[in-house]
This record gives sequence, structure tokens and C-alpha cells, in this order.
Amino acid sequence: MGAFLPLLSAFFGWVYTIAWSLSFYPQPLLNWQRGSTSGTTADFPTINIIGFAAYFVSNVALYYSPVVRSQYAARHDGLVPTVAFNDITFALHALVLSIITASQYLLRPLWGFEPSPGTRPSRFVSGIIAGSALGVLITCLIVSATPSGNPATDWCELDIVYAVGYIKILVTLVKYTPQILANYRNKSTRGWSIWQILLDVLGGVLSLAQLGIDSYLQHNWAGITGNPVKLALGNCSLVFDTIFIAQHYVLYRGKEGSDEEQRLLPDEERRHHD
Repeated sequence: MGAFLPLLSAFFGWVYTIAWSLSFYPQPLLNWQRGSTSGTTADFPTINIIGFAAYFVSNVALYYSPVVRSQYAARHDGLVPTVAFNDITFALHALVLSIITASQYLLRPLWGFEPSPGTRPSRFVSGIIAGSALGVLITCLIVSATPSGNPATDWCELDIVYAVGYIKILVTLVKYTPQILANYRNKSTRGWSIWQILLDVLGGVLSLAQLGIDSYLQHNWAGITGNPVKLALGNCSLVFDTIFIAQHYVLYRGKEGSDEEQRLLPDEERRHHD
């Protein structure tokens, strides 16, 4: 059992990394196949760039920085962060694919796509991005103004890493909402790839399983509470994935409107993106 669980953790880690990584391909491939982004919005891929950039930075700091790792150990009874190398590779890959997907909306003429609404981020998403940057800036100012002391109780560089990581949690909480609403208004999931959701479910389950195994091996569940980004990422994704699966297979099953209908979104949504 002593050798089995570490191997199982590593196996789950790489499988969820592969599953989550593959989940970023169906949507841009579907857009390219249809020659259109109709039925979807630019909000999801655009805010994904911010989220995975934050996730990548926070994981790199927790995995490589001696200062951050020592501060984490001081705050969590000498334990090391439950960040694995596959977390870093996944975040980097997801960031690159998010940039490519967002370019299909923000640089539509470059791809030769047909005109469609929702090719610019909404004010809501733009506000989330600006607010996230402000939050990290405020945290940096607080840390710089706080005298160096005990990292277990005082503000330190670890709190900046957490602040950056919390951006990913915020993004995960809000990024699916515009697409869920678009599916609701269209009464269809046409244009939105269900394969990315199914792969996301597999990745979310295995991510949480790896986190649980790693914490068990440390005999301390602080491995879960000390890595709130990974915990929230897995749980939040599963909740929203359930909604998308219900929309695709239950609520709007067989209601696949034409591409032309998908381009004619309600005036309310068109104003939302203006």
C-alpha cells in the first residue's frame, strides 16, 4: 500500500492532466469546422486566458520558489505544497489553447469566420479582469508595507501567490455563466462542444482524487485546505459541467437550431456585448 498510493496519485495526476488538456481542443476544432463561433461567446475563452495565466503563475511559485515553499511549510506544520509537476504542464497548455481559442473570436477575420455576435468580451467579464488585477495589486502593497515577521501569522509573499491563485477560483466561478445563459436563450447547445465538458468531468474527478490521496499520504488534510485553488477548480467545474450535460442531453436534446438561427441572438444579449 505504501508504494501503491504514490503511484496511483501520479497516475491520476497525469490522466486528469491529459483529460483536461484534451478538453481544450473540441471547441476550437468545432469553430474551425463550422467556420463560425455562432452559438458561443467570447467571454469563456477570454477569461480563461486570465484564469490559467494566474493558475500557472501560482503553481510555478508553489512548486519552484524556495521562499514561498518555506512560508507554506511555516503556515502548514512543515508540509510541502500539494502541487505536482503535471499541474504546471496542464496550466501552461491550457493557457496556450485558451489564447488560440480566444483569437477565433477577437481576431475573427484572421480565421475567415462568418460574422456573428458575441465576438467581444462583455462588460461583466472585462470588469472581472480589471477587479482581479486590482486585488492582486492591493495584496502586493499590503505585503510590501508589512515588516518581515512570522510567515505563519503575518502577511508574506505566500499571500500574493494565494491572491493570484484566487483569480483562477473567481474565473472558474463565473466563466461558464455567459455560455449557460446563451444556451438558455438559444434553447440549444449548438456550437458548444459537449466533448469538452465530458473530458472536464473526468479531469475534475481525478484531480480531486489525487488531492485526497496526496493529503492522506501526508496524514494531514491541510494538503487540501492549503491548496484551495485545486480544490475549488475540481468542485466548481463539476457543478457547472452537470448543468451543461443537463442542457445538452435533457433540456435541449434534439433542439439543434441552424447556424443562421444561432447568429440571431436576442437584442438583450447583443446590447450586453456592446
